[in-house]
Amino acid sequence: MPDQPPGRLLHILGLGFGLAGAVGGTIGAGILRTPGLVAAQLPSGPLVLGAWLVGGLYALLGAVCIAELAAALPQAGGWYVYAERAFGRRAGLLVGWTDWLAHCIGLAWVATTVGEYGQALLPAAIPQEPFVATLLALLTISLFTLIQLRGLRASSASQLWLSLAKAVAFLALVAGCFLLPSALPAAATQPGLAVAPQLAEQPPAAALAAVLALQAVITTYDGWASPVYFAEEFSDPARDLPRSLIGGVLAVMALYLLINAALLHVLPLPLLAQATLPAAVAATALVGPLGGALITAVALVALLGLINTVVMAAPRILYGLGRDGLLPAFTSQVNAGGTPTAALLLTSGAATLLVLAGSFQQLLALGALLYVSLPLAGIAALVALRWREPDLPRPFRSWAYPLPPLLVAAVSLAFLIGAAASDPAIALAAAALVALALPGALLAERLGWLTPAPEGPPSAPTPP
Repeated sequence: MPDQPPGRLLHILGLGFGLAGAVGGTIGAGILRTPGLVAAQLPSGPLVLGAWLVGGLYALLGAVCIAELAAALPQAGGWYVYAERAFGRRAGLLVGWTDWLAHCIGLAWVATTVGEYGQALLPAAIPQEPFVATLLALLTISLFTLIQLRGLRASSASQLWLSLAKAVAFLALVAGCFLLPSALPAAATQPGLAVAPQLAEQPPAAALAAVLALQAVITTYDGWASPVYFAEEFSDPARDLPRSLIGGVLAVMALYLLINAALLHVLPLPLLAQATLPAAVAATALVGPLGGALITAVALVALLGLINTVVMAAPRILYGLGRDGLLPAFTSQVNAGGTPTAALLLTSGAATLLVLAGSFQQLLALGALLYVSLPLAGIAALVALRWREPDLPRPFRSWAYPLPPLLVAAVSLAFLIGAAASDPAIALAAAALVALALPGALLAERLGWLTPAPEGPPSAPTPP
């Protein structure tokens, strides 16, 4: 590709980055913990694997739906782009604001977790004080901010290498589970123990257990849509975005199934169900006390790749909003390396403040609720644009339409209702936080910080 002038996003990404972004944005430390939560709800190993397969198919249907939007509207901004095109500027602003808030909350939580895991690997001479973990979290955010400031080439290279390291680490864990002898006590492997309590439950309780298992699984698949935030920076978005989304989900699904099969090979189902961190239990059974440290290191690699993805993606949301006049123009400033500089600093600054705020479990629950709503907004935009703009060029079309969007919308809506019903206070707080975007935008427009709406629908950027 020829060199491009400074001040613009670069069109240099390809399928390799797209797959790395999907893997990096999906696989975190959750897969080291969630298998135990799923096993606690289901009565047999095959059902556990079946739950992970069903969750993967749900993510695959979502990827197929969003691939149509991403290929048709390859613009920076993520879910905001589709909501604005389908429902107008105010809806776009609400979705973009929601998306950015969720990213900032997620980034702060992941960075805090990195600090805690990193502290566990420090020499014993270093005091195990909370400020040490906080300092490590802040250093992690600063490190990845500096990488992003260097430009798209540096940040995309770090994403590729971190995703590769993550895949190698998890595959090594899988290989160890199948190849190394287990040191579990004989009593722990008696066949009579490998029966989960749910086997004797009545059908309603069994159905509820299956729903809880699927909730945990689908949450662990969250992040598969990460490539859409970089849609404008692909050199051939019509071809590579659908391949990145679908291929990324298939890669993650295969890895998750392998990890769960490996854990079931080492740990009997009751032990897996009782383990808070089953991967650490399995590693300890295979290599002794060193296993806990190894799993902590694997978790760190997984979390660092996730941080890189979030620190790259969130500024693209602000960039898209700023470029289209929904935020002050400075948020769309891009440096010579192709990084939205002001948007990056705002994102890192917000995450830093959340880390310094200390415990934010309620805020994390709020962020999870915001994340759940985003795919639903995308599916609604897909259906609306099929109806309102049938002639919109669609290089990729959702398979078996309208079945995939209907299925994904039903599951997403059920998750949203369930989450809101389980914690109404958090749901009201989330709605209030999202609603702040509208009066804020009206005030900014009165002050002359925003630009008026462009005439006609937004057009996709012209490729170089």
